[in-house]
Order: sequence, then C-alpha cells, then structure tokens
Amino acid sequence: MNKRRSRATPSGRGAPSEPTSSVSRGRHEYWCKVCSHPQREEIEHGFINWMSPAVLAKQYGLSRDSVYRHAHALGLFPKRQRNVRAALERIIEKAGEVQVNASAVVSAVATYSRINATGQWVERSEQVNLSELFERMSREELDRYAKTGELPDWFTGTVGATPSDSPDREKSA
Repeated sequence: MNKRRSRATPSGRGAPSEPTSSVSRGRHEYWCKVCSHPQREEIEHGFINWMSPAVLAKQYGLSRDSVYRHAHALGLFPKRQRNVRAALERIIEKAGEVQVNASAVVSAVATYSRINATGQWVERSEQVNLSELFERMSREELDRYAKTGELPDWFTGTVGATPSDSPDREKSA
C-alpha cells in the first residue's frame, strides 16, 4: 500500500488530515523543492491563505505533490484550517465577478460570520419567549397593540427589532 495515500483523507485524495511524526525535518529540508525555493515564504503564505496547491505549483515551477509534501512536513495544514475565513473571503469577494446564485453567497457570508478570528466555529443562538414578553405588557399596551399593531418601545428593544424593521412603520414614515 502506498504510504502517502494512507495519510490522505478517507477518500484517498486531497490533503492529509494531520501530520505524522514519521517525517524527518532534516531529510525533508534537504530534498524539498519548496524549502530550497527562493520564494518559499510566499508559497507557504499562499498555501495557508487557501491558494490552490495546483496554482501555487504552476506559479512557482513546482509539482502539486511537492507543495502538499512540504505543507504536510512543516505542519501547515492546521494553520490553513484555522484560516478558513480566508477561503470564505475569497468566495465572497468573487461573488460580483462570477456567476453564482444568491444562496451560495448568503451561505458563504453566514458561514463566515460564525467563524471567529482563530478559525473556531461559534454557534450564535438567541431565544426569545414571546409569551413572557406579552405577559409583561400592561393592559393599555395590549389594547394599543390589538388596535394599531404598535409594540411598546421596551418590547422591540428586548426582542432586538428596530423601528425600521416594522413594515407598519415604513407605511407611516
């Protein structure tokens, strides 16, 4: 069995899931085309910032495999994974230049907003019990809401809506 293939993703293609300790750094640096390349830092920076290894290889006169081997040996994959925001930024930036559907752009923006600066997924959730909020309303506030649909100021502040969010307010403005 090919050892390099066994360290790859379950499909047998793509980037290895995690570096192995069997890589000798000294041996790697001696033979590695990326390590001896005069633009090594630019290549590593591009890889960490989600440039395609095939594009990097072509741009710097390397093989795609050498870029992946270098990234694996130097542990660049965890850095790249923590920098997933860079990949999403590329998708969002290209939205105006290529033909994509709105769903793809919205999905990329939503995903981007859930990843913090260190590349960690942050699930934001907010729950509001509307029944409790209506129970807090006075009799006068309930009557006004029933007649006009107008909510008290404290209600919209609690729920997080703004006056501009209300369709009724747009009509009267």
